[in-house]
Amino acid sequence: MATTLIALRRQIDSAGDLKSVVSTMKASAASAIGQYERSVAALADYAHTVELGLSVCLRAVEQGGSKVQTLPPRPHPNRQHAVVFGSDQGLVGRFNEVAVDHAVQALANTGAKVWAVGERAHARLVDAGISPEGLFVVPGSVELISRLVGDILLNVQSSDITTEDEGHFATQSTALTLFYNRPNAAGYAPVSQRLLPLDTQWQHGLAKQPWPTPQIPEVLDISAQTLRAFIREHLFVSLFRASAESLASENASRLAAMQRADRNIAELLQSLHARFHRLRQAGIDEELFDVISGFDALMPSDGTSIKS
Repeated sequence: MATTLIALRRQIDSAGDLKSVVSTMKASAASAIGQYERSVAALADYAHTVELGLSVCLRAVEQGGSKVQTLPPRPHPNRQHAVVFGSDQGLVGRFNEVAVDHAVQALANTGAKVWAVGERAHARLVDAGISPEGLFVVPGSVELISRLVGDILLNVQSSDITTEDEGHFATQSTALTLFYNRPNAAGYAPVSQRLLPLDTQWQHGLAKQPWPTPQIPEVLDISAQTLRAFIREHLFVSLFRASAESLASENASRLAAMQRADRNIAELLQSLHARFHRLRQAGIDEELFDVISGFDALMPSDGTSIKS
């Protein structure tokens, strides 16, 4: 009985310690979700500025005020490239499985070169029969996302992801697609975003986008270098947003997993406490019965009281 009570007490203490760890992880995940969501919201203003610059460049191109040309994308680019965003750490439920399965299904029989963000996404890709070209570390904060984006662009460009013909910038022979989880009301959902080749309809839409102020910008020089600079900023914004949304989804998945763990631990603690109290009460009752039995054994058979 004593040994069982000691073992139960140890289990209760261990479950209590684990509950504290889970509570800390819940608070950390909830805080991180807000951090990444705010970064995505803050990025919207910069993204709008980049689009305005692109609209000016593309408008000048369509009006014939520049030697720069944009070409319609080929229906089937020669080189397929993809970046799959996952996690480095566990305790995220099916976060990595959902993103990787979506990417594997979309990339089937394409022969695409794939880069993985996160060790666990990398491992899942290998298990699915895809050998990634490289592995990037998942940033631990908003400040580190820019470094990740720079690393991705550097590695992707070194793999000839961007093709710049003389007088053109449209990456016609290359495709770049991002696969990641995006937050939604249900938690998150897998999405894919094609960055390259540039969509012709999107370019025409930007060129026709009205300027937000009465003062129309004056275009001094629209060169291929200027257009490339705006395209690079567009790629940077898109990659930054995808990374931040993936991180927000990862922490949302972790928060949901920790909430489930917290409920399970609470139920376990309730069960252990109930069992501990039952065994303790049984032990007390057993001791009382022993005392009563001993008292009855010492009582004289004639019913007279015992004298000290």
